[in-house]
Amino acid sequence: MARVLAVAPALPGQPHPQERIADVVVPLLAPAGPRRALAHRLHAAAGVRTRHLALPLERYAELSGFGDANAHFAREAAALAERACRSALAAAGVAADDVDLLFFTSVTGIGAPSLDADLVARLGLRPDVRRVPSFGLGCAAGAAGLGHLYEHLVGHPDRVALLVSVELCSLTFQRDDSSTANLVSSGLFGDGASAVVVAGDDVAGPAGAVAPRMVDARGRLYPGTAAHLGWEVRDGGFGIVLSPELPGLLRAHLAGDVKALLDPHGLDLADVGTWVVHAGGPKVIDAVRDALGLSDGAVARSWAALAAQGNLSSSSVLHVLAATLADGAPAPGEWAVLMAFGPGVATELVLLRGAGAEGP
Repeated sequence: MARVLAVAPALPGQPHPQERIADVVVPLLAPAGPRRALAHRLHAAAGVRTRHLALPLERYAELSGFGDANAHFAREAAALAERACRSALAAAGVAADDVDLLFFTSVTGIGAPSLDADLVARLGLRPDVRRVPSFGLGCAAGAAGLGHLYEHLVGHPDRVALLVSVELCSLTFQRDDSSTANLVSSGLFGDGASAVVVAGDDVAGPAGAVAPRMVDARGRLYPGTAAHLGWEVRDGGFGIVLSPELPGLLRAHLAGDVKALLDPHGLDLADVGTWVVHAGGPKVIDAVRDALGLSDGAVARSWAALAAQGNLSSSSVLHVLAATLADGAPAPGEWAVLMAFGPGVATELVLLRGAGAEGP
């Protein structure tokens, strides 16, 4: 197994009210008339109250194209990711040069070398730290990253791993694109980062800390769904692909996927006391609740995260995890399932158990 020693979310700047964002961003996307009116309705129905943005609101009208947006990403994402990492390492009581593996993910900007190479220098990680940059997993990458770290640390219980997610979704909104997908995206996604310190069982954690354990992980790719979710790479940057079929996929398949995660451990859905659900949007959260037969309270943290910051892509589920741990869940010995969904379409699941006197 592997233990989650610390989770540190980070958000840029002060929150902007959703209505204020709409007033500034919508005119950049849609001409006056029915499409602009639709955009305002979509923003109002997104379940989002406030969002944090990487740039001052007035700067979005000045972006000149993909290269300009990506240059902002390289600068702003590095600073935000560094802040999240420093907070996570401090909370975990882990020195930067004790990190053996760095898993970095983002789907809202690109670079070669990838941003994780910059983080090695910024944080003072060892030059021989193993780096794994990820791009195409999208919103599922936070959960997938935890799963990959779990599998690595099971085989290397004396090592420490750092998962870093940074997403500046606002830099991907497409100017003069009044497609429904772009209008939905512009009202749903926010900017943020998160860092998670995970350690193998042979690594001592901070004194007095009670770290939940990762017990298993599983991914599922749904064949024939590649066109449902992801990016269409254009001259102007990343054009969002959002299919209305995603909630139906979750309603049809998610319960079976979760049961496949639980069955080897002799567990059923009723044995799970805590659910950590990607705040993907109102229809996604409702689909998870319905597919698994959960109460509204079981997904309340996801709704709260969506309202306060929007969908943060790969960082979203990690922010929900941070809120879950801050609330003292999962309790000692209690089972928890973390989940997120991304391009493919793919579902990524992680099984956790609260540590303590009654835990494993």
